[in-house]
Amino acid sequence: METTQLVILAGLTIGLVYGSVGLLSGFCLMSSMRGWLAEGDGRLVRSYALAIAVAIAASQFLAGNGLVDLGKSIYLQQTFSAPVLFLGGLLFGYGMVLSNGCGSRALVLLGRGNLRSFVVVIVLAIAAQMTLKGLIAPARIALVQASQTNVGANSLPSMLATLGMGEAVSRGLAATAIVAALILFAFADPAFRRSPGQIAAGAVMGVLVAGGWYVTGYLGADDFNPVPVTSLTFIAPIADSLQYAMLSTGLTLNFGIATVGGVFAGSLVTALVTGRFKLEGYSSPRHMLRSAGGAALMGIGGVMAFGCSIGQGLTGVSTLAVGSFIAVAGILLGTTAGLRGSLRVQPLAAA
Repeated sequence: METTQLVILAGLTIGLVYGSVGLLSGFCLMSSMRGWLAEGDGRLVRSYALAIAVAIAASQFLAGNGLVDLGKSIYLQQTFSAPVLFLGGLLFGYGMVLSNGCGSRALVLLGRGNLRSFVVVIVLAIAAQMTLKGLIAPARIALVQASQTNVGANSLPSMLATLGMGEAVSRGLAATAIVAALILFAFADPAFRRSPGQIAAGAVMGVLVAGGWYVTGYLGADDFNPVPVTSLTFIAPIADSLQYAMLSTGLTLNFGIATVGGVFAGSLVTALVTGRFKLEGYSSPRHMLRSAGGAALMGIGGVMAFGCSIGQGLTGVSTLAVGSFIAVAGILLGTTAGLRGSLRVQPLAAA
């Protein structure tokens, strides 16, 4: 099997597992934040924290042992725009509340028969392509060029290395401190400790992130035809998937497109097997407008932030990149604004 085919097959497999686990566990940052801030249920947010911890530990282990060069990813760039990353995160986080879930969650719910998610996926894909290569791209590029900064230390380990620490020591210290804090936060809640399903979901999602790095960074490291070093992320891949569906003769399959297809298929099969499949639609035109508007914000913001609640929240953070923490801060602030305070997204009236 050729390297590219192996990477695509592995991406499909990772997507299948993600879709199945995502449906069974309800894994989603927006749902996590809503449960924690509005309902006082912190199990989902602690499952998310555990996923980040596992993703960091496993990814840094791969990098530390020379199996994957995370420096080849889009997250560890020497030049980036902190304001654009943060603003993109804000837009994505608020859009996520409007649409009642992120792009990956929309794929999972679509597999369960939620037709609202079909609108979210399509609008998100169009908005992302417009921001990547279309009408909005010049404005995005101008913003980045006007505010980008060249940094010497683009990750937490490299920042520690400026203090005179060796690479291995700085990597181990940064990863250990963050992983320990996240695990302590996760298991501090008795309700979470009594939720084996949520514990397993968090662990699996973290392993999938590391699996993506291994597939693209190690198995895909072909000297003659290397594949981009990446892992789970959904904004650009959803946009690429829609374009591939329309223009497949001019494009090629890649890890991201295979993952998107796998998430939908994994959720669909799981929903059918477990009796969770049920067709659902919008309750009113206003509901559809809000959902589509949120999807557009997610598409635009996700491109500006170089990722989504998964692409930056798990995959980007697993590299310990400074830019990823900036983007995640924007996502969390945008989500919080949508759930609480004067900008809170009000519940829709029953139609």
